[in-house]
Amino acid sequence: MTGAEAIALGRRVIRLETEALAEVEQRLGDGFAHAVDLIATSAGRVIVAGVGKSGLIGRKIAATLTSTGTPATFLHPTEGLHGDLGMVTREDVAILLSKSGESEELLTLLAHLKRFGVRTIAITGNAESSLARECDAALDAWVREEACPHDLAPTTSTTAALALGDALAVVILERKGFRREDFARFHPGGSLGRKLLDARARTRSASGFRSSRPPPPCARRSSCSPSGGALWSSPMRTGSCSESSPRGTSLG
Repeated sequence: MTGAEAIALGRRVIRLETEALAEVEQRLGDGFAHAVDLIATSAGRVIVAGVGKSGLIGRKIAATLTSTGTPATFLHPTEGLHGDLGMVTREDVAILLSKSGESEELLTLLAHLKRFGVRTIAITGNAESSLARECDAALDAWVREEACPHDLAPTTSTTAALALGDALAVVILERKGFRREDFARFHPGGSLGRKLLDARARTRSASGFRSSRPPPPCARRSSCSPSGGALWSSPMRTGSCSESSPRGTSLG
């Protein structure tokens, strides 16, 4: 393969995924608004679940939600059925990811989540699937083809699912009024954290600055010393004073 051929194939992948995202954008509708309401009004956490590549995308969605003010955690469907359902409460909302919408592990988990009273959101490439029908809200992540030349490896479909997760996170942070200062509190590490914290420090320094003129030679008279001199208190230094003799000579 020549360099030119590699570039052409790379551009094809990016073009296919870009076109798929444009179609996902056009299909975004009431189901998305309902999903935002479910998450924004929940008193619990967001539980994100998926198997295989969908599970990896789910981990990223959970991380993005958490860092933008919406507590979330990833629950592997198999581990959930072997004890990890103990982390789930009826106040939680679950996001379940599956391209086919017929993943056996995910559908089994869904049945138990509903038994707990958890509200559920599907992100799936099949709007007519069991997952889409059984969840309270469904987001359509259908794509025409994967970028893989065999139309097999999850590529375009995982990009679509990730974009929908990002859309949920960003809309929810806007709805909650999440600010840069909030992000800095949750992300103190790395170059991004340093940048945000440095900005906070500069803002505080600027807001705390006060200009003042030099104090007059004599401040207010406060009392007399036993030696007959006068005590002068400084308005610039709390608790400090100097004593002068009757002739005006400083005594300390």
